[in-house]
Amino acid sequence: MAKIDLEDDENLDEEQDYEIDYKIENVVATVIVEIQEKIDLTKIARKHVDVEYNPERFPGLVMRIEKPRATILIFSTGKMVVTGMRKASEADAVVDKAIKKIKKAGIEVGEPEITIQNIVASGDLHTHVDLNMGAIVMEYAMYEPEVFPGLIYRMQNPKTVFLIFSTGKIVCTGTKNKADVREAVIKLNKEVRELDIAKDNINKSEYQDITFI
Repeated sequence: MAKIDLEDDENLDEEQDYEIDYKIENVVATVIVEIQEKIDLTKIARKHVDVEYNPERFPGLVMRIEKPRATILIFSTGKMVVTGMRKASEADAVVDKAIKKIKKAGIEVGEPEITIQNIVASGDLHTHVDLNMGAIVMEYAMYEPEVFPGLIYRMQNPKTVFLIFSTGKIVCTGTKNKADVREAVIKLNKEVRELDIAKDNINKSEYQDITFI
């Protein structure tokens, strides 16, 4: 767990900052490999007993990698979807292991092209949030408690979608790199307090650390 002093961030209020924390829960990537013909997923399933393939229920083959932990959906078109990673940097190792398993089944594929599509993080603002007021004063915010208990806030820069709950718990999704997650969470934390929708502001000291996991 690393601590970062918010005084160093040029986008933040220079007079005060607050303690929040977040952690990356899931990194989603897509992969494309060149193929000469459609991948025979049945052939892979016969070679590796630790994969799942039931074409009547789902058209892709499910492959799980232990280290780094991830789940890969492999389609006959040569496209793959990787989920469950905690770091974008793990994508190369995960895909490399998947490609090796595919080749062990006697199937030739080209070099993979990996694209990070989404990073999901959870966090805590360490303050209760007035969601009804937030829906009024925050642009691009929507709150329908009879449908969903959280406020949906579409931050424009960086492009991010937040789910904000009255307890101060948050979910951040839609970013493609860790730096944008960090910037978005810090910016949200600032906005919540500047717009006075934080019910119990944390004022332990003039400057407080923001904690990242």
